[in-house]
Amino acid sequence: MSLPLSIMTFPLRQPVAIFLLVLLIILVCPIVFRRLKIPHIIGLILSGVIIGPYGFNLLERDASFEIFGQVGILYLMFLAAVEIDMFHLRKNMRRGVLFGLLTFAIPMGLGIIGTRLAFSASWSTSVLIASMYASHTLISYPIVSKFGLQNAKPAVIAVCATIVTVMLALLTLAGVVDVSETGFSARRLMRLFLLMAVYAVAVGVSFRIITKWFFRTFSDQVSQFIYVLSMVFVASLLAQVIGLEAILGAFYAGLVLNRFIPIRSGLMGRIQFVGNALFIPYFLIGVGMLINVHVIFQGWGVGWVALNMVAVAMLSKWLAAYLGARLFRFCPTDRQMMFGLTSGKAAATIAATMIGFQHGLLTEDMMNGAVLMILVSCIVSTVMTQEATKRLRIERTEEEMRSEGERVPGEYARQLVAVANPVTAEGLMRMALLMRNRRNQNSVTALFVRNSDDTRILESGRTALRQAVSAAQAVDIEVNDVERYDVNVVTGVTNEAKQVRASDIMIGLHRKSNIVDTFYGKMIDQLVNTTNKMIFISRCFIPVDTVSRLMVLVPDKGEYETGFQTWVERIGNLATQLACRVVFMSTPTTGEFIRNVLVDEGFAIRHEYRAISEWDDFIVGSADIGEEDLLVVVGARKGSISHSADFENLPGYLGRNFSRHNLMVIYPEQFGG
Repeated sequence: MSLPLSIMTFPLRQPVAIFLLVLLIILVCPIVFRRLKIPHIIGLILSGVIIGPYGFNLLERDASFEIFGQVGILYLMFLAAVEIDMFHLRKNMRRGVLFGLLTFAIPMGLGIIGTRLAFSASWSTSVLIASMYASHTLISYPIVSKFGLQNAKPAVIAVCATIVTVMLALLTLAGVVDVSETGFSARRLMRLFLLMAVYAVAVGVSFRIITKWFFRTFSDQVSQFIYVLSMVFVASLLAQVIGLEAILGAFYAGLVLNRFIPIRSGLMGRIQFVGNALFIPYFLIGVGMLINVHVIFQGWGVGWVALNMVAVAMLSKWLAAYLGARLFRFCPTDRQMMFGLTSGKAAATIAATMIGFQHGLLTEDMMNGAVLMILVSCIVSTVMTQEATKRLRIERTEEEMRSEGERVPGEYARQLVAVANPVTAEGLMRMALLMRNRRNQNSVTALFVRNSDDTRILESGRTALRQAVSAAQAVDIEVNDVERYDVNVVTGVTNEAKQVRASDIMIGLHRKSNIVDTFYGKMIDQLVNTTNKMIFISRCFIPVDTVSRLMVLVPDKGEYETGFQTWVERIGNLATQLACRVVFMSTPTTGEFIRNVLVDEGFAIRHEYRAISEWDDFIVGSADIGEEDLLVVVGARKGSISHSADFENLPGYLGRNFSRHNLMVIYPEQFGG
């Protein structure tokens, strides 16, 4: 049986054949171009050039590329916003905004002048091309993450500047398109800006309220993913209704929802997977299919345009990085990192190119030149960032080697999560992962210990184990699931902890509200007294992703415990992932030690300190702890340095006053473990 002739005719028109070819490109392209050390974004665009109507004409740019391309560009802008670290944004707001204005204004000024002189273009076209020079995408940021330098000042400032430049570039694009279609009108522009302000407030407030309610009501991550995707398109559609480009709405939706989507979460994993696996590659291939390679090689037109675009774009970004580094008194390596991170062009620039071409603001030569500029900028950005990052990593490593102390860093922690209840298993694992350092490559142990062969207990425990494993696998964390039998459950947990050399033990706190004398439960009391390792006892009535504030009670002299620095780091990781505020309640002396740890480890989190000197101060200060807060109590074992008589009353107080509150009790490593 032979294949129908229509299937073998090029360009392909049969849907199955079209989709198969696109999937093969998405599959093979990263493998091939990775060996050639070419960024995958560039590889996908080049693939589109090869298979497109101006290449070998294997595919034509049909309706599927129009639909998937539109979804892809919105997805690309949404991802660019939702992956931004908002903590660092707030911490370095002033420097970030200043550098953002520099790296936007300088390319805009040089771009408008250069485009007018070189191409004799209209004012609208000149402003549009200049906004393409000004915008940038953090395509080389994964290199910074790979070397563990996310908190380096030049990286943080570049991330902050990205928000400023992208927002200004998208607003400029919206204004240019509006003027090109209706002509310049001061009244119309004022009306547009007023509508934008109303839009920003309405979407910002309503999306936060609805999202918080939805995430608390529906824990199923498939439903949460569909919800997030729906909100992206709602924001995009509303943006179009008021006369803005849809990509501006998608980007703003990412900024609003950023708070509810931790980087290390199953939901973020699904968002990234779907976008990177299908929608974004489809869009990038479609961009490549628009490039007319014949025009490029027919004359100097495209070459001249591309040369000018590359020169102005790179020069203006370097000049902005140079001035920024001088203002902030940064070294040449920091300056190079800032330039590398802010010179790459992808999301916003590609969007502006496509929209400008569709509205007749860009000629074919300009569009092809813009794509070549994007290709060159991606290469320059990758190379410059990689060189600067390597040098900075070497400098940091040498400093660490010279520093005193031989503690085990947080990134090497070995976590054991003990589960038994299917209701709480997933939440426990997610809590443990959110407290985990990003650079931690060690596997997590999910443990179920049974002390009987009761069918109900067995089935419940194994279900809980499966849910915990699934939660870890959703964020690509290696997990070992272990089921043990032991007459004494505590003995089973401690023996497994010794076997896997666990540094952290995470266990759930019961949800009963009528227990006072045994608030923790007999098993947890026994566990605390049996092992000196770090123990986290957690109970959360709401999804941990929706926690708005951490209220951390720290005992006097807590800084003298062996595990002091470690638990502070864990809280710092948790606050970073949740993008929430932390309130430390401690003595002024202990608070100063906490502050030093946060500074030394580079945590850019929103935090404050409430001075307490005795137990009554905590009772007074805990009055404002609400249902959206997570109360974290740092405990102390009997006989430890930080233990006091007040801790004898702690279980009873928590049982009476916080039985329906989100709670975590931490017992740091003590007595040397």
